[in-house]
Amino acid sequence: MAMETVRALKAHLAINVKDVERSVNFYRKMFGVEPSKVRRGYAKFDLNNPPLNFSLNEEPFNNQGALSHLGIQVGSTQDVLAMRQRWIGEGLATRDEMSTVCCHALQDKSWVRDPDGNEWEVFVVLEDNVSEKNNVAQPCCEPTCCATTDIGRG
Repeated sequence: MAMETVRALKAHLAINVKDVERSVNFYRKMFGVEPSKVRRGYAKFDLNNPPLNFSLNEEPFNNQGALSHLGIQVGSTQDVLAMRQRWIGEGLATRDEMSTVCCHALQDKSWVRDPDGNEWEVFVVLEDNVSEKNNVAQPCCEPTCCATTDIGRG
């Protein structure tokens, strides 16, 4: 019996946050849209660009979770800079990494951090599959790769 191809509508990502109201305020600014649903301890952003069903679940926790970081891949450095400017206009702190080699790819990117420490990058891949001998950065998942510890005002 042949498997039918399933057409996915959009990805779903649910994260735990300490304070839904505070996080809704951040993500409203980051995504530039209002949440589609807000309840006590829960909020949902139903995004078209990027296509994402993104929900916030209020749960107490002490440490940052196992999540490394989140990202939105765009088509050009101009798109990275446009998103960065929108974030700055919303009062979000940004940090740039231009012409950086990370995850074995040459990328331009800008970062923001949500109230719970979840880090988001908007990025463009300028050159993929950079050889290891030309990769002066640490491979992905090393402590120094994609590190965003000093996010400041853009």
